[in-house]
Order: sequence, then C-alpha cells, then structure tokens
Amino acid sequence: MLQEQRRDNKGEKYVIGPTGAKLTLNDLPPAGTERWVIRRKAEVVAAVRGGLLTFDDACERYNITSEEFLGWQKAIETHGMAGLRTTRIQSYR
Repeated sequence: MLQEQRRDNKGEKYVIGPTGAKLTLNDLPPAGTERWVIRRKAEVVAAVRGGLLTFDDACERYNITSEEFLGWQKAIETHGMAGLRTTRIQSYR
C-alpha cells in the first residue's frame, strides 16, 4: 500500500508516519542504525512507501538486505506494527 507524499508550507516533502505524525527525511533514523526497534522499522517502511526514499536507498542507507526490508513490509501489511516485534516473530509466521 503506497502512501501519499505531501509537502508542508515550507515545501518540504513528508508522509504520515506510523505514529500518525509528519515524517520527513530528517526525522528518519540515522544512516547506519544498528538497533532496530519497531517504530524505526515502521518509519523506514513508511518513507519508502511514501517516496521519501527509494527501496535501494533505504537498503543502502541502513545496510539492510532487500529480504529484510521486504520482511518488515510484509509484517506490517499482515500484522500491523506488532508484527515487527522480534520476540513475537514465530507467532506471526
């Protein structure tokens, strides 16, 4: 499911993030993030869906495989943000 990309009154691109707040490139986790909590994973997926980052840019920026990103995306589509919990992954397979 794609999200609509929007612009604020300053012309900055944004999408609505997983918490319902405005999400810009500056709001995304820093490049090289290693500790992936649910919210951060969901923010990256929302940014790609909304066109703030391309799929390839996200994988490169965060040093994740395409399979890992697609797994996050599928987990959100199937189970919502709760599907991103690593401690519950076996329950959702």
